[in-house]
Amino acid sequence: MLQSINLQKTRLVKLYVGVTQLLDGFSTWLPQLFLRSLLAWEFLESGLEKYHGQNWFSDITFPFPLNLLPADYSWGLATFFELVGAVALLIGLGTRFFTMSLMILTVVAILTVHWPEHFGSLFEFLKGYRIVDEEGDGFGNYKLPLMYLVMFLPLLFGGAGKLSVDYWLKARVL
Repeated sequence: MLQSINLQKTRLVKLYVGVTQLLDGFSTWLPQLFLRSLLAWEFLESGLEKYHGQNWFSDITFPFPLNLLPADYSWGLATFFELVGAVALLIGLGTRFFTMSLMILTVVAILTVHWPEHFGSLFEFLKGYRIVDEEGDGFGNYKLPLMYLVMFLPLLFGGAGKLSVDYWLKARVL
């Protein structure tokens, strides 16, 4: 009986080790590919919306020093980085540069569009941690852009992964 239990434990351990080794094989490219693809999709959608839409940046009050740039210039810069950055992320080219660029763009978006208009306490500030901004309540909606920032961190610190142009170039150049 005890020998049968030990045999089952050994099989279970071997199964666990086998599954973990299989997952480890995917860990160098699959999670990064999924993150890059999801973020690329989101920023491409936003960039295309800006490219085909009207400049609504002139209706926003940008905080200092962001208000030093004309609204048209900011609009063009945001559109460029969302479109080009999305394509670069998708193929894994210049991943760390475009990750940092899109992170900066996201922080600017949080500060200008998604941040609460007013809050007197931490509780009121946390009301803005949501996806949809309810009209007129002033609590903002910074949850989704904050999630994007967190999703960018593995790409910033770990790079694009093995299934990327960055990896291919690094293997060929260095």
